Amino acid sequence: MVLTEFDFPFDPTLIADRPVEPRDQARLLVMPRHAGPCSHHRIAELPALLRPGDLLVVNDTKVMAVRMTGRKRPGGGRVQLVLVREISADTWEVLLKGQVGPGQVIDLGCCAQATVLDRGPSRTTLRIAGAYPVSELIREIGQMPLPPYIKRVPTAADRVWYQTVFARAEGSIAAPTAGLHFTEGLLAALRERAVGIATITLHVGPGTFRPVRTERIQDHVMGSEWMEVSEETAEAIRRAKINGGRVIAVGTTVVRALEAVADTEGLVRPIKSETELFIMPGYRFRVVNAMITNFHLPRTTLLMLAAAFAGTERLREAYREAIRARYRFYSYGDAMLII
Repeated sequence: MVLTEFDFPFDPTLIADRPVEPRDQARLLVMPRHAGPCSHHRIAELPALLRPGDLLVVNDTKVMAVRMTGRKRPGGGRVQLVLVREISADTWEVLLKGQVGPGQVIDLGCCAQATVLDRGPSRTTLRIAGAYPVSELIREIGQMPLPPYIKRVPTAADRVWYQTVFARAEGSIAAPTAGLHFTEGLLAALRERAVGIATITLHVGPGTFRPVRTERIQDHVMGSEWMEVSEETAEAIRRAKINGGRVIAVGTTVVRALEAVADTEGLVRPIKSETELFIMPGYRFRVVNAMITNFHLPRTTLLMLAAAFAGTERLREAYREAIRARYRFYSYGDAMLII
């Protein structure tokens, strides 16, 4: 398949720059996976849309407040960066905006400065020196790493908004956004409905949203991301399958984690590892029976995964309906249930 097959017409006024409150009042487009019309609901109606014995699997990763703004020395030009991965106590892989090269010194504030060690098309590293450990620097000056299509400065409210109710294991530079719609009240209603809830951890890194630049999508290479599937979650999936329940992934990160660790018979094994799994149309799903996902940017691996699950033309129909009905798009936007 070629990249242009994953374009779609879009109205940029539909991009949400903050979530609905309460979160479970976000809209939910329900699309039967194989046939039938879409229907319009709210996230709060999810218990009525599922069956007793179904199992929701969520991602419990926690977003780190790792967006920082610095000034070049000399010159004072502004530089934006996101700390991606700790290499050693003072050395980090980063995403960096600005014209900088190796040796550039960047003032970060709080008596800290960074020196660019290596600058390349796929990897930038820098060393941070200061009076405090990097973890404390993050607490003092770090902001939530909102996606670039949200055209405003992150606020203190984003530290709550851009974190799911499941967030526990710190390590992501972006939220698993399908999980942002859940509230404690909704979880209680799901349990009352006898819908199970299990967790995986997948730390969202640049691989999830790295642009696809190859004409043939199968030539794209996903970056690796760390994940964990516990013994408890593997057993919960096994029991749900035996008892006729459906495994419902909350978000594309959950789909990738579960499919990455499943054998050919759909048996999920516990693991702590990294995954580079790229799911595109033609993939045969082994574990996941349904998924909840937000609406994604064109030409992204997230959209390609959703197309693999729903069918490319079927997904286009759903997106056309969402645009017609003026659903809110992207990270802080509405969601769809493909079931």
